[in-house]
Amino acid sequence: MAAAESKPPAGAAAARRLARSCWSAFWDYETPKVIVVRNRQLGVVYRVVQLLILLYFVWYVFIVQKSYQDRETGPESSVITKVKGITSSEHKVWDVEEYVKPPEGGSVFSIITRIEATPSQAQGTCPESTRVTNATCHSDEDCVAGELDMLGNGVRTGRCVPYYHGDSKTCEVFGWCPVEDGASVSQFLGKMAPNFTILIKNSIHYPKFQFSKGNIEMRKDGYLKHCLFDEASHLYCPIFRLGFIVEQAGENFTELARTGGVIGVIINWDCDLDLPASNCNPKYSFRRLDPKHTPASSGYNFRFAKYYMINGSTTRTLIKAYGIRIDVIVHGQVGQPALLTGSGGQVQPDPHHH
Repeated sequence: MAAAESKPPAGAAAARRLARSCWSAFWDYETPKVIVVRNRQLGVVYRVVQLLILLYFVWYVFIVQKSYQDRETGPESSVITKVKGITSSEHKVWDVEEYVKPPEGGSVFSIITRIEATPSQAQGTCPESTRVTNATCHSDEDCVAGELDMLGNGVRTGRCVPYYHGDSKTCEVFGWCPVEDGASVSQFLGKMAPNFTILIKNSIHYPKFQFSKGNIEMRKDGYLKHCLFDEASHLYCPIFRLGFIVEQAGENFTELARTGGVIGVIINWDCDLDLPASNCNPKYSFRRLDPKHTPASSGYNFRFAKYYMINGSTTRTLIKAYGIRIDVIVHGQVGQPALLTGSGGQVQPDPHHH
């Protein structure tokens, strides 16, 4: 009997059938089945949803958010300030050179409104302040000679001496005497301070768009000598009364002048370069920056001293100054159509303002 003819394996036949099926399916295509719903209520809902989606993209995305624009945030900025005015305390007239610290005219400066002065301090021995920890004593044994308290006023001599007033005693120290608590005199400078004027000159530049502008109007008629800031009529006269700034920040001037505080003057330059450069204007806002409701750190004060010579010995007047610190903060953003940016187009600054 002849040998039976060999047959191909069953797996190979199945693979060929699968390949032919895939090749045939490759040339097939599908079309969606469209169903027309003849229902007016569903049709109204469908069209309203379409309209809302369209309005979202046209109105919010393109008009409000201006997503088609290329943007730059954080302008390069310079701030120059100048304070004018005089005031008086009980026995003295104060001018700008004395009550403005530091005098350079930067974006952060302080206007002194109250001082506690300790005059005629010299190096010597005197009672320590009762405010210093463990300074109160009953005998010399309570005071360790050579001990130095970092929050005190000098090196202890080891003696227990009567305090400046009252029946208490404190450890004697070697340092600048008398200490502040023992002989300080308070003077209030805030009587005329609300009428001080502050010039805040600000220039900004967006390098990406080569756009620059300033907040002072370019006029040659002495405009800045007789104008005060008004958002409606004198936007480009950045001269502010100190009382106006404090009022706009929602603070009581007399209280702030006695305890001190920090007021922020915020200048916002949000500019849309789709519009003429004259539409790019600064917006000012004012608010208190220090935590006035936190007893441990409320208010603002600092110390400095004025030195002079008496009979060949160095003497000083120590001044603890309370004041209103002004922080000028500048921020903003600018936008321009991306096509113009990509083509190297530049926006020219407004010729009417600088």
